[in-house]
Amino acid sequence: MEYQNNDLSALKELCAAHSLELEPVMLERLVRYGRLLDEWNRKINLISRKEDAPVIIKHIFHSLLIALYHKFEEGEKVLDLGTGGGLPGIPLAIAFPKAQFLLVDATGKKITACQAMIKELGITNAIAMHTRVEELKGVVFDTVLSRQVAPLEQLCGYAFRLIKPKGSLICLKGGNLEKEVAAAVESKGEHDNFPARVELHPISGMSSFFSEKQIVIACR
Repeated sequence: MEYQNNDLSALKELCAAHSLELEPVMLERLVRYGRLLDEWNRKINLISRKEDAPVIIKHIFHSLLIALYHKFEEGEKVLDLGTGGGLPGIPLAIAFPKAQFLLVDATGKKITACQAMIKELGITNAIAMHTRVEELKGVVFDTVLSRQVAPLEQLCGYAFRLIKPKGSLICLKGGNLEKEVAAAVESKGEHDNFPARVELHPISGMSSFFSEKQIVIACR
C-alpha cells in the first residue's frame, strides 16, 4: 500500500506541475497499471529490469507527456505500434477514454500481458492485438504512436500507409536525433511524401530522468 501511495503522490505532483489534468480515478488506475506492469515484468521482459527511476515516472508519466503536444479527441483512432508492455498506449487510453486505441506487437507473450492488464484495469477503449504492423490491412488511424527504439525512417516506413490525411506519427525517442530526422525526411519519397515535416519537442526539463529525451512528431 505504501508503494502505491508514494506512486500516486508522485504522479499527482508531476501531472499538476505540467498542467496535465487527470481525474482521481484515472490517476489511481495509472498507479494500478504500474503495479501490474511491474508484476508482469517479473515473468516476461516488458521493460528494463535495471531501472534508475520508478516505473510510474520513467514509463507511465513519460507516456503521458505526449498529451502536452497532442490532445486525443473523442472518436480519434490511435495505433500504438510495437506496444511492448502497453506503452504508451495503455496510459494514454486511461487518460483519454473517448479515444480508441489499438495496441499491436509481434511478440505474442507481450500482447498476452497487455490483454490481461487491459481486462483487469477495466479499460474499454483499448484492444491489444498480436500482429505485425505490416499485416494490418484496410484500416487507417488519426494518430500512430511508438516508443520503439527503431530509427524514425523505419517507423515512418511502417506507419505512412496507416495514417489518415492530416494525421501524424508521434514517437518517444532519445539521444541526438539530427541524422535520424534527416534520414527520415530524405526517404519520404519512398513513403508517399511522409513525413512532410518533423517537429522535435525536448522533454529533458520535465524530470532529471528524461535526459536527452524528446517527443518527435512526424506530420503529413
